[in-house]
Amino acid sequence: MSQHVSRVAAAAAVSALVVAAGAPAALGQDTTGAVGGERLGRPEIQVAPQAGAPALPTALTGRSWVVADAGTGEVLAARNAHLPLPPASTLKMLFADTVLPKFDRALEHQVTSAELANLGAGSSLVGVKENLPYRVEDLWRGVFLSSGNDAVHVLAHMNGGLQQTVAEMQARAQKLQARDTKVISPDGYDMDGQVSSAYDLTLFARAGLRNADFRSYCSTRTARFPGGLDKVTGQRTTFDIANTDRLLGKYPGLIGVKNGYTTNAGATFTGAAERNGRTLLVTVMHPEAQGRVYDEAASLLDWGFAALGKVQPVGQLVEDTAATASPEPDAATSFAPPWVRPHALRGGGGGLGPVGWTAVGLGSALAAWAAGRAVVRRRGSTAAAAPAAAVTVAVATALPDALPTAAQTPLPTAVPTPLPTALARAGASAVGGSTGVGSRGRRGLARRARVLVATTRTRLHR
Repeated sequence: MSQHVSRVAAAAAVSALVVAAGAPAALGQDTTGAVGGERLGRPEIQVAPQAGAPALPTALTGRSWVVADAGTGEVLAARNAHLPLPPASTLKMLFADTVLPKFDRALEHQVTSAELANLGAGSSLVGVKENLPYRVEDLWRGVFLSSGNDAVHVLAHMNGGLQQTVAEMQARAQKLQARDTKVISPDGYDMDGQVSSAYDLTLFARAGLRNADFRSYCSTRTARFPGGLDKVTGQRTTFDIANTDRLLGKYPGLIGVKNGYTTNAGATFTGAAERNGRTLLVTVMHPEAQGRVYDEAASLLDWGFAALGKVQPVGQLVEDTAATASPEPDAATSFAPPWVRPHALRGGGGGLGPVGWTAVGLGSALAAWAAGRAVVRRRGSTAAAAPAAAVTVAVATALPDALPTAAQTPLPTAVPTPLPTALARAGASAVGGSTGVGSRGRRGLARRARVLVATTRTRLHR
């Protein structure tokens, strides 16, 4: 009987490991250190054409660029994807992704003189006036359309101050696995040590576009912005502002997102365009001439749409490690639905991930229960059911300390105390029955382990 128990326990454990091993490594995970894949760490142009693939555009002068499929995350081609460069106002995408969800768009805020102090010399401004109220949505239009550093500073002060906002942006970059980015100023103004990369800026755009308000603001071409008070009537004036993105409204299907320019950074641009149900992202940093950034971005988008299905990806846009699965897809706000990927695939870290560890834990619990059932069959169900339950709960309770945080709490409820009794009612076949050491029994164990993992994953994401 002891031999039988050992074989049943071994089969259950092997089934759990099969389930865990069946979950591939996290998307974009790279053991050599370059986020998104080893090829993205190389300085030269990376592209893997197949038969019928179009040639890349000639005369691309950007020091760094990336073109990627926003839906799949596949990087279609790149050059110096991880080269740290000053980002200029494209860093405002990270600012918006960090701060925008915090305030209701209809909220009104009275601007103070302190909030408009210490703007960098030569900063781009939308024209925010002190001692007047502004709605949050107007401030965000000032950020996206006019790249207004004054609007950024007001929103940052609303968020707790410049330093707190910088710290939150840096933390957000880490969760997005944007490891090339160092944030010093929330508006992207040239500061010593402030850098990002074409890869990271593409991650910021992809994350931001999943927010409906972000998507709406960055695609707005013109708007009315609140001005000062009319000296005669005392009424609030307004004036027109226009998006400084020169491709918006000109490139077919363009939906944003952000441009930038400083003397130090040169021109930077990240754009997203949609065609035939596919959305592509492109980032170009520091071409030879400022105006070329739009031409080169447009040519890379043209190439990307023509190359879809005709090139092998050279890397992957990694997933937001803070993202949680959504039970219902929302096509209006997300072209890259995170819910289509298992939780273990969304992180960029190594190891089995929460689902993998949960599978191991459940497999161990199954193994412990199988051993208990063998004893039940030998001694009788009444005397042995309680010890079997105790062993199962002991395994489920001991495992969480070694598991990732996301998997810790639900495990004990995923393998509840009454499990042996419930399975006993289903008959011996519930864990393989008398064929537990044969091929049919092992297949049954593996199948049930996979069902338990799927159930646990659903509970984890509720």
